[in-house]
Amino acid sequence: MTDGRQVGSQDSDGHYSDSDLDLDLRWWAAANYLTVAQIYLQDNALLRAPLRPEHIKPRLLGHWGTSPGLSMIYALLNRLIRRTDTDCLYVTGPGHGGPALVAATYLEGTYSEVYPGVSRDAAGIHRLCRQFSTPGGIPSHVSVQTPGSIHEGGELGYALAHAAGAAFDHPNLLVACVIGDGEAETGPLSGSWKLPAFLNPERDGAVLPILHVNGAKIAGPTVYGRSSDADIEAFLGGQGWAPTVVSGDDPRQVFPALHRALTDAHAAISDLQREARAGRRSAAKWPAIVLRTPKGWTGPRTVDGVLVEGTHRAHQVPLSGVRTDEAHLRQLEEWMRSYGPGELFDSSGALVPDLERLAPQGDKRMGSSPYANGGRLRADLPVPPLEKYALAIEKPGTTVHETTRVLGELLRDLYAATTTPDGGGYFRLFCPDETASNRLGAVFEVTDRCWQLPVTDYDDGLSARGRVMEVLSEHLCEGWLEGYLLSGRHGLFASYEAFAMVSVSMLVQHTKWLQHAVDLPWRAPVASLNVLLTSTCWRNDHNGFSHQGPGMIDAVIPLAPDVVRIWLPPDSNTLLSIADHCLRSTDHVNLIVVDKQPHLQYLTLAEAHAHCAAGASVWEWAGTEGAVGADPDVVLAAAGDVPTQEILAAAQLLREHTPDLVTRVVNVVDLMGLLTPTEHPHGFDARMFLDLFTADTDVVFAFHGYSRAVHELIHGRPAPDRFHVRGFSEQGTTTTPFDMVVLNRMSRYHLVLEALRRTRREPAGAGELADFCLRQLERHGEYVVAHLEDMPEVRDWTWS
Repeated sequence: MTDGRQVGSQDSDGHYSDSDLDLDLRWWAAANYLTVAQIYLQDNALLRAPLRPEHIKPRLLGHWGTSPGLSMIYALLNRLIRRTDTDCLYVTGPGHGGPALVAATYLEGTYSEVYPGVSRDAAGIHRLCRQFSTPGGIPSHVSVQTPGSIHEGGELGYALAHAAGAAFDHPNLLVACVIGDGEAETGPLSGSWKLPAFLNPERDGAVLPILHVNGAKIAGPTVYGRSSDADIEAFLGGQGWAPTVVSGDDPRQVFPALHRALTDAHAAISDLQREARAGRRSAAKWPAIVLRTPKGWTGPRTVDGVLVEGTHRAHQVPLSGVRTDEAHLRQLEEWMRSYGPGELFDSSGALVPDLERLAPQGDKRMGSSPYANGGRLRADLPVPPLEKYALAIEKPGTTVHETTRVLGELLRDLYAATTTPDGGGYFRLFCPDETASNRLGAVFEVTDRCWQLPVTDYDDGLSARGRVMEVLSEHLCEGWLEGYLLSGRHGLFASYEAFAMVSVSMLVQHTKWLQHAVDLPWRAPVASLNVLLTSTCWRNDHNGFSHQGPGMIDAVIPLAPDVVRIWLPPDSNTLLSIADHCLRSTDHVNLIVVDKQPHLQYLTLAEAHAHCAAGASVWEWAGTEGAVGADPDVVLAAAGDVPTQEILAAAQLLREHTPDLVTRVVNVVDLMGLLTPTEHPHGFDARMFLDLFTADTDVVFAFHGYSRAVHELIHGRPAPDRFHVRGFSEQGTTTTPFDMVVLNRMSRYHLVLEALRRTRREPAGAGELADFCLRQLERHGEYVVAHLEDMPEVRDWTWS
């Protein structure tokens, strides 16, 4: 343990003199001053006049409590960077400490370079303060607008996962990840401590967790705040870390202690990486720091006789009545003047030169690091030509293939093409222990699963140099990928459909990030977040109701239309075409939903490219309107692989039993195309929508997810009430594949009955066909109970 009350000014690698300490404390005072000024002031930002109520913002927003600790860490990391020339990325778990990071990047000069209007003078400081948490300004968190950030932190739990993703395959990067002790209580963060089992010192960068224990959340104590140092050290040690504790409330003691801890951690990391890169792997643990300092440090000790510093009351705005309470106003002014702004900023409002020189130079500044603006580092992904993987289709609906297997072959070759001589690379697959299950196992022909713990003779495909990331946590897979993408690389997250919902709020937050990033010219485009949902609700009949849930589609539909895309490929070649597009795209979130099981295949690769480029098309070979040269009596539409099969089987039954009924079959692969062009960039224009669905013909629509999603999307289209959607209706169990569609009333027989109800005229043979469908449904129920499998005419059905 390194106790801040007992440490002197020497460290193991150099001298931290009293003058160094004085400079760092003055820089810290400047950062703290600007933090408070951003929270409170709309005018008189440098206190060149006595503070008056009209100088205070009408709404006080922001978080003071965590900010002093964040600024102290930033100051000492700056010193480490200058001494070692380290590339350092700062991940702020307590993202609500936004004013501290804005202040730090302003003091180092990055902020003014990115936003020239916030100049390095009194006028710039005025703008800096006035913009914070105000209309037309910037958010209160360490948001996408904050230089140096890849982590917003508004939703807690993901800091260490994002830090890990940034470190993978960036061998020269140190990611300093500050974790709030409140955030440390979340499930994702608790899982993230297992990183040493996956971080390879030979080819990856390093993550230095700094667990900031200031003792309180927004309304009460934290678990770690009330835990002993020994218990925290034991927990982290068991996860593969070697923690050092720094604690205290006297800045003149804590600063040298933290400086020593950072210096020692850097030296340990360097030794660990040097040994690994020389081929000498050791059992050494990665360093970590536990930092105990008071919440709201250097702020008001008490307010109205109630203790604030070191308690939850310091979390946000410790003095809330300053516009109306004279005593609060005077206390605020005393607090701000205690930092000595007149000695920190010169007469023009610029930071004094000896403090300005404390910042690293150029891109070594953490606010200017290209690792935090990953588009600057992104290389194009060399996606191979798809012809190598495409299935040969002689007749549609007659070939059966595991749909995702071709994607595994494509990913295998992407791994091979992007692996660097040191064993690193710039593409990774992230998956919760399901790579082989999802039929993507071809990747193991060129790499293994990443694993830094012991390997036995009975393991399959595990090695320290493996680069397939399998961990049984959707949170970690999603978070690792997000950090990987935002720092300049490419990847894919594959998950069982039902359990990707575990990480859906993370995807929502990433979408929000990309939504705002596109409005910032200085943020270079990053590779898209690609999520593959397989083992879907319709083919998880063997696992049962717990594994049957298509809700991620509904979660994604309302998000930013400039960012979100939802793809429902019906077969392997359309999956290849969509994957090619998604892997090459930037600044999007692509949700690809396709099952891993054997399915009928329909389109050649050329047909698939045309179909996917259009987003939807009429499958003339499946309908009858072309043969009779008449407008359709009913439109049969589908989106998704199982719905496509069922709508085609329904079309065939109608063709055979009611030959004079005119049908049109439409397949939708780009779900967001159903929206109007004013609502989504991929929205089908009015002409195309009519060409697909006509203006007034009823449409029977078989859909992969919940039927309400389609009804929501077609709102505003001509006569939307003519769309009759059958989808997943929350019926499921462990049963046969066809029984799943029967239970949810989306079977071919239900679709035929619906089409006969909705057709504009009753064709000859309609009554007999309806009776046949009802008998088949009754027979199905008896057959599956007796034989434990589907009827042969269903199980073995192909298009003819």
